[in-house]
Amino acid sequence: MSQFGIQLHGKSRTKRVGNGKRKIKFRDKKRSETGNYFTATYMGDAKQEANGTKAVRRRGGGVTTVLKRAVFANLLTKGGYKKVKIKGVLESPDNRNFARQNIITKGTIINTDAGKAVVVNRPGREGNVNARLVEG
Repeated sequence: MSQFGIQLHGKSRTKRVGNGKRKIKFRDKKRSETGNYFTATYMGDAKQEANGTKAVRRRGGGVTTVLKRAVFANLLTKGGYKKVKIKGVLESPDNRNFARQNIITKGTIINTDAGKAVVVNRPGREGNVNARLVEG
């Protein structure tokens, strides 16, 4: 099924059943059951004035927005939400290389104009970056 260009996730074929027999696959995965590749949201440049979004067709004809480059974040403060510029990616719980590559995922700690903030949404699926200030 690799001709579709989509990731195939499945159970391991090397594991055993409870009585010691090898697991045998019942059937192949259908195209409608496959997942998509990871959408890496990179930190945008200072030259870009808007976030870089892309429309993706989902199953059933629905269209969602994915974020390719993020320049701004919606920051939750005590006074409400503010739109602030992202200065850099400090650390990522998913992968330490993501911070080096400036990839923003959920839980990533970013540096903004208002201070350190943690990303609370999934920008690769929702089309924007929502964050809240980190105390301390």
